[in-house]
Amino acid sequence: MASANEHDKEISGNPVIDCHAHIFTSDMPACVGAWTVPDYAFTGDDLLARMDAHGIHFAILSGLSISGEYNDYMIRALRRHNRLRGTAIVNPQADLYALEHMQADGITGIRLQLARRSTLPDFSSDEYRLLLRRLRDLDWHVQLAIEGPQLRPVLEPLMEAGVKVVIDHFGHPDPEGPLACDGFACMLEAIDTGRCWVKMSAGFRLPGTTAWQDDPDGNLDDIADLVAAELLRRVGTDRLLWGSDAPFVGYENRVTFESVLASYRRWLPDPAKRAEICRTGLKLYFS
Repeated sequence: MASANEHDKEISGNPVIDCHAHIFTSDMPACVGAWTVPDYAFTGDDLLARMDAHGIHFAILSGLSISGEYNDYMIRALRRHNRLRGTAIVNPQADLYALEHMQADGITGIRLQLARRSTLPDFSSDEYRLLLRRLRDLDWHVQLAIEGPQLRPVLEPLMEAGVKVVIDHFGHPDPEGPLACDGFACMLEAIDTGRCWVKMSAGFRLPGTTAWQDDPDGNLDDIADLVAAELLRRVGTDRLLWGSDAPFVGYENRVTFESVLASYRRWLPDPAKRAEICRTGLKLYFS
């Protein structure tokens, strides 16, 4: 059993901010065709308890793809806890007044959850052009979740619109060639603009968006370890963020808070680099 000093030392190596987590109840409404529906609850209090146990002070709640525009539960948690911020999934026709009220409650951006989608939005449409302009005016960001092979046709119009973009889960590069795929190249190009960040999060999902069903016992680490090392070499810490993806929906039996923190320390063995990435997250979400 670890001593108190050893426990404190381990906590000191953990992040100050978790830039990607989810909360939900067991009876939240699910979208038609939701890829899964959890049969348990993971509340704001549950998340904060996990954070406190590991020395994590702040967290960003990501809009839950399976519940679509039902941001209500997340917003109520933001109102209760000033240690939390969030990104909401919104209708592209959301008006300024609704967005400003969300901002007052702690929402800092919108989440475009486009993974597992067969068709993509038309960003040249009036509704998306207006939405993206409103996001610029509010200084919000677009949190983008999409598989790497489809990244360029979405990322390019977002960058042209002048919004800030945060790409989820390493950009979900092609598992067959993660560093050689067009999605990875497109992501690096966007980072060079100074308006794009990438989350080192949910590395266990990189084998593919259906791997949790197709290959439930497959390797969860190799692709993320490879991409993390390359991102750190090519991008540096001022455009990188870390997130746990708690409570690891679909992988609850294989992934724990302890295991994602072990990945964090493996990807970032240098304490100075870890501190820099934490400062990047704090500046983006809390400044």
